[in-house]
Amino acid sequence: MDVVEFRPTPEQYAWTFGGVAPSHRIRPGTVLKLWTEDAFSGRLQRTTDMPSQVLDMTQVNPQTGPFFVEGAEPGDTLAIHIVDLTPARDWAASTTIPFFGALTHPYTLHDPLPERTWIYQLDRTAGTIRYEAANLQLDLPLEPMLGTVGVAPPGREVRSSLVPDTFGGNMDTPEMKAGTTCYLGVNVEGALFSVGDGHYRQGEGESCGTAVEGAMDVTLIVELIKGGAPAWPRLEHDDHYAVVGSARPLEDAWRASQVGMVAWLGELYGLDRLDAYQLLTQIALSPLANVCDTNYSALTKIEKRLLPAAAAHGGMHDHLRSLSRGLI
Repeated sequence: MDVVEFRPTPEQYAWTFGGVAPSHRIRPGTVLKLWTEDAFSGRLQRTTDMPSQVLDMTQVNPQTGPFFVEGAEPGDTLAIHIVDLTPARDWAASTTIPFFGALTHPYTLHDPLPERTWIYQLDRTAGTIRYEAANLQLDLPLEPMLGTVGVAPPGREVRSSLVPDTFGGNMDTPEMKAGTTCYLGVNVEGALFSVGDGHYRQGEGESCGTAVEGAMDVTLIVELIKGGAPAWPRLEHDDHYAVVGSARPLEDAWRASQVGMVAWLGELYGLDRLDAYQLLTQIALSPLANVCDTNYSALTKIEKRLLPAAAAHGGMHDHLRSLSRGLI
């Protein structure tokens, strides 16, 4: 397999999906060993750092890429398998930002929430990060994930790296972890996919709008499936299938994920829409991803143990999972 290593300098970050020249051209089957900066561009480093003082809001959520995948054409499916996610620093940051987050809103009479910054220290040996408040300290399990995985959108659109939609983007789901294969529909020649926004952990919903944000060392395998582009991002683990829908209001994000799973069950088992709908109703899980971004993201998730064995997208996940074992 080809191996490409890339640690972007600040001037090489991508800030949008679409409208950015590729950093690399790669062949399907390539292993990518990447470094991603945190969502704050590394500018929140101390509890005394306040977002309004140190952040440039035009430079948040930097992406590594985009990568041009040779042979990728509109209508194809890009398979991105996350082999490994390793924190690249021994600390990470989270914060409250005025009028940003699920429990605050600019179209009200209330004052903005105060700014406050938390710095989490990483214990690599224990596999934990430390939450520290005035009256409580907790060691929380390290659960690395990527907040953002996406391709260029269709129709010459250029979308902020803060936005999730049909092209993936800033979905902020804890399901985007090592061992996951993400399937994205290709919209433009070469797919032009980017990744970033590493989280050392995040609760479902990302309530305050910021997770434990940290720089990440990322290992991926990228493959191409001709045709079969899904309408919404699909995730496959060893134990689950999941579809991510992104929209506002939140129920529309959930509906998009449900419709996406109805389609996937039809592909996997030859079910018509009503039979798939009935099965979905009885076995689906509905974890939230984010309820704070420009679009909200919701998942529909199904346990594989409840279903007959199937080879989703030609068995691509099992193939990439097998390849990944030789890379760790």
